[in-house]
Amino acid sequence: MDSLTKFINRTSRCGILYREKKLSKYGLNGVQHAYLLNICKNPGISQENLAKLIFVNKSNVARQLAMLEENGFITREACESDKRQMMVFPTQKALDILPKVIEVLDELNEKLLEDFSDEEKNLLLLMMERVTDKAIKLIDESCGDREK
Repeated sequence: MDSLTKFINRTSRCGILYREKKLSKYGLNGVQHAYLLNICKNPGISQENLAKLIFVNKSNVARQLAMLEENGFITREACESDKRQMMVFPTQKALDILPKVIEVLDELNEKLLEDFSDEEKNLLLLMMERVTDKAIKLIDESCGDREK
């Protein structure tokens, strides 16, 4: 019997490859959309909170942010109250590219769901939301200390 995680992993990997192809012309890789979306939505977010928000470990966040900073999409500043924490801000370049990123994400969703009826789309989204909520609860219970 096929497992849910197999399908989720394959879908995720294909999504990364699709985004990589579509976003590379803007200087972004297949995972950096999540960083840009959340940084633009939460200017001044700490690297630590960003890691928690997108479910990525701190070292991977630091690595991706270094690339985004090098490519002019973000700036990082030490937090005034805690100089060990870095706050992340979008640059104008990030804000300018954001509509293109959203367009690519919308296009991917449309292509994945094009053969589904409205009822099937709604049901799938509802079920995936439930699966995601359970996954977050599982991580919170097993790992603790993760902000939502």
